[in-house]
Amino acid sequence: MSKNDRVAVLIPCWNEEKTIAKVVKDFKDQLPEAVVYVYDNNSTDKTAEVAKKAGAIVRRERQQGKGNVVRRMFREIDADAYILVDGDDTYPAEAAREMVNAVLVNEADMVVGDRLSSNYAKENKRKFHNFGNELVRFSINKIFHSNIRDVMTGYRAFSYQFVKTFPVLSKGFEIETEMTIHAVDKNMQLDNVIVEYRNRPAGSRSKLNTIPDGIKVLMTIAKLFRDYRPARFWCSISVILYVLAIAFAIPVFIDYTRTGIVERFPTLIVCGFAAMMATISLFAGAILQAILRNNRRDFEFKLQQVNRDQRHDK
Repeated sequence: MSKNDRVAVLIPCWNEEKTIAKVVKDFKDQLPEAVVYVYDNNSTDKTAEVAKKAGAIVRRERQQGKGNVVRRMFREIDADAYILVDGDDTYPAEAAREMVNAVLVNEADMVVGDRLSSNYAKENKRKFHNFGNELVRFSINKIFHSNIRDVMTGYRAFSYQFVKTFPVLSKGFEIETEMTIHAVDKNMQLDNVIVEYRNRPAGSRSKLNTIPDGIKVLMTIAKLFRDYRPARFWCSISVILYVLAIAFAIPVFIDYTRTGIVERFPTLIVCGFAAMMATISLFAGAILQAILRNNRRDFEFKLQQVNRDQRHDK
C-alpha cells in the first residue's frame, strides 16, 4: 500500500505497449514529484514490462474493465492529489501541473480535463463519438442541473477526499459518467481545464465500442437518475401513468354518461391499475427521497472522518 504520496498519476492500461512508455515519461517530466502507477488489466502484449522499464510502479487488476481498475487504484493509493489518465497518449501531460494545482491550491475535489471545448471534434475521427459525447453531456446537465463541459473525458484530477468517498459501482467505461454525477450530487467543487486532444498514434487501437458502450453509458445515466434523483424519477413515472389512466378513462366515462352502461370493463380495470401504480410511484419517490436525504447527511459525516484521517496521516 502506498502512503502519503504528494501526487499520484494513475494510468489504467490494457494493451498499450506502443504508447505507455511515452505517457509515463511525459508525466514524470511534467510532475517530477509524482509517483506514476500503471495498473495492467490483463494485457496480452508487453504493456507491463514497457511501463516498468519507463519508471512506473506496475500493478495488476485481474477483473476486466476500467471501472474495476479504478476501484483498485482508489483503494490502494493514498495521495494528496491524483491524476487519472488513459495510457493511449491522447491527453497532454503539459496540462497536469495546472490540474494538480487546482486540487492542491484551489482545493478542487475534481478537475475535468475538457476536450470538447478545444479540438476534440476535429481530432476524433470515430463515427458518432462527437454526437454521443454531446448527448451524454446534455442529458446529465439537464437531469442534474449542472454545467459540466466534458462528461466522458478520461483525463481528471482528484482530491484525497473525492477518491476515498467515491463508491465505484461501474465495471467499464461508464465510470466517467458515474464520477461526474457523484461530484455534482455531493456538491463537490468542480474545476475545468481545457486540454488539447490528440488522436491515437498509428498502431494504437481504441478499446471503446461506440454503440455498445454508448448504450451502457445511457443506461448508467438512467440508473443514476433513479438513484440520485428518486423523487423526480418516480414522480415522472407517476405523471405518465396518471395521464394514461385519465386518457383511457375519458372515453369510458363519456359512454357511461351517454348510455348509463360501462361497455369497456377491461379498459376501466386497466385504468384503475394504472392509477394505483401512479399513486404507488408517487409515494415511492417521496420515501426514497427521504432516505437519500439521510444518506447525504451520513456522507457529510464520512467526509469529515476522511478529512481527519488525511490530517492524521500528514
